[in-house]
Amino acid sequence: MIPVLDWQRFEADSVGFAAELGAACRGSGFFLLQNHPVTPALIDATFDTADTFFALDPAEKSALSIGLNDHNRGWVGQGHEKLAGAHSPADQKEAFNIGLDLAPDDARVLAGEPFRGVNVWPDLDGFKDTTLAYFDACLDLSTALMQAVALDLQLLRAHFAPHFTAPLATLRLLHYPASQNGAGIGAGAHTDYGALTLLMTDGEAGLQVQPRGQDWTDVPHVPGAFIVNIGDCLMRWTNDIYISTPHRVLPPRNQRRSIAFFLDPNPDTLVETLPGTGTPRYAPITGADYLRMRLDATYEPAQ
Repeated sequence: MIPVLDWQRFEADSVGFAAELGAACRGSGFFLLQNHPVTPALIDATFDTADTFFALDPAEKSALSIGLNDHNRGWVGQGHEKLAGAHSPADQKEAFNIGLDLAPDDARVLAGEPFRGVNVWPDLDGFKDTTLAYFDACLDLSTALMQAVALDLQLLRAHFAPHFTAPLATLRLLHYPASQNGAGIGAGAHTDYGALTLLMTDGEAGLQVQPRGQDWTDVPHVPGAFIVNIGDCLMRWTNDIYISTPHRVLPPRNQRRSIAFFLDPNPDTLVETLPGTGTPRYAPITGADYLRMRLDATYEPAQ
């Protein structure tokens, strides 16, 4: 059972909302979030601009390949990721990644800091403005959700704020082509890497979750609601109090589109066991080192 949470309750009763969120994070690791502040107009515009990009000729998209930089930005062609592991079938999807938008002369870019590169942009009217507006809206919402996480864990409401001032957040546009015979996999079974994921889908079926000790189950579609899930970084941070749950995308009958926002902490944040969560099960690690470790295991080199 994946609960539906109402964002307006957080504004009226933050402690009550935090308790509901905490129950979901300790259970399935997933919840649906409705009545949030990301507008339908912005969501629709982002889907439209993603459609325009994915319809481009492969040669145009290849010029923006994620393999041409070391900062997790750009186009990922179909078959270049294996989310279920190196020995699994390649994912039948393509994606485009956008990170924190930095100028070429930003000191962090010039210093070559981990994942501190410039975004790459297609030559499409409105693409940059629309996707950055969506990025900013999701960043605001996800960092606000981290306040609820802090309240649930009996921490100060602003406990996580210093760790998400310039986070390793990624906006990922996703396109799954229609499967003619149901063969293969849209996205292999995996857990997400970061703290929180905010996923918006077009309603096409395919996303499934597998709560611990249970069978795969379909994630319901609630129009306009975000699908929110816990990532491995937050599970590690909470000393396994919160659960990062495996999920996958089956090959869709029709093309499937989704927009994922992944919230990772600042690159220099030391992710270590939170106070009050018991004997540490994990060694401390920086946000950048943890993300690099996970990404290195995901990508199939381009041919």
